[in-house]
Amino acid sequence: MLKWAAIFALIALVAGLLGFSGVAAGAAGIAKFLFVLFLVLVLAVLALAAFGVKALRR
Repeated sequence: MLKWAAIFALIALVAGLLGFSGVAAGAAGIAKFLFVLFLVLVLAVLALAAFGVKALRR
């Protein structure tokens, strides 16, 4: 997922440099959304790893 966020960020940069502002805005929006989703999932997995493993061992 982080890979896709980086790809869309790169597309946004290239489109912005070439003057395609609509495409750049769309790609940047997708990249931001995927990055935030990636961060939320990482935090959820870390929280489950910290608390969930101890709960399963009881």
